[in-house]
Amino acid sequence: MADDQRVIEYAGRFRLVRRIARGGMATVYEAEQTGDHGFTKRIALKVIHEKYAREPQWLQLFIDEAKLSANLVHGNIVQIFQFEEVKNEYFMAMEYIRGVTLRALIDRHRANRDPLPPPIAAYVVSRVCRALDYAHNFRDESGTRLYIVHRDVSPGNILLTWDGQVKLGDFGIAKALTMNDPAAGGQFTIGKKHYMSPEQVTGGKVDWRTDVFSTGVVLYEMLALDQLFHEVETEAAADEVTIAPTPDLKQLLPDLDIALTGLITLAISKDPMLRPNAAMFGLALDQWCAKQKSAGSPERLQAHLAGVFPQTYSPPIDMRAEAEPPKKSVWDTLDQVFRG
Repeated sequence: MADDQRVIEYAGRFRLVRRIARGGMATVYEAEQTGDHGFTKRIALKVIHEKYAREPQWLQLFIDEAKLSANLVHGNIVQIFQFEEVKNEYFMAMEYIRGVTLRALIDRHRANRDPLPPPIAAYVVSRVCRALDYAHNFRDESGTRLYIVHRDVSPGNILLTWDGQVKLGDFGIAKALTMNDPAAGGQFTIGKKHYMSPEQVTGGKVDWRTDVFSTGVVLYEMLALDQLFHEVETEAAADEVTIAPTPDLKQLLPDLDIALTGLITLAISKDPMLRPNAAMFGLALDQWCAKQKSAGSPERLQAHLAGVFPQTYSPPIDMRAEAEPPKKSVWDTLDQVFRG
């Protein structure tokens, strides 16, 4: 057998460190992957709950998440490393994110009654848009476009690293062209109701436009420190999104730059055809950021997280010093060097 055709058997070993989060379908742990000769790697381990592992359609969602996400290699998407089944227990090993969720950041600002700077909000969402644009246009090895839709863009699924990076995670209910969809046919809906688009709430056909709607809702919440939609009962929540008039953002956020208000209004349009695609939405946010006196950036987000979470802030490297412009430009320095 040729050397490059060998099958290398591998049995992963994981040591659980602590529970990070427990969701409706799975629990995520901070864990340590161990190997020979003292090899260790810090990862996040997502384990499906036993009752869902016994339900074929929910287990398939978990398996599909691992298979789909493993090939979505992008700087703004949480990476999946491995999927395993051991004694009827199913889990996936994922990139461990040192930082906080966007939900935690919004909640901290709300508790402190401290507005979140719009350039930082726009920067975070522009990076989410980059992740979505990559997923929406992703093609498999044969060149077939998979038309991936995340369907669960919400503050809890957006992670912010201590060094200022933005990661979109949890493709657990994502839909792709090649996957069976348990929500098909409108028998039930899956997703977080306060972030779902009108077409998703009603069980209609969804595509990339539903993710853009959810992203617009998230951006509004970052700026208002309040949810855009509030109804708790399922039927009332559906009516709030599908029937009630689109909220007047100029009235809700009177002090916000009208350009940013306009972008959010387009993103949350009830008519999917009026929404920009993720690439356009992200580019518009980047262009808006560039015009601000203090634009959003990884360095500024890092500095912001350090100020908001002083007790837990722990970056691998500290780029806060780079957030402040140098007193002397690099071009002046180079000019002085070459002129002697």
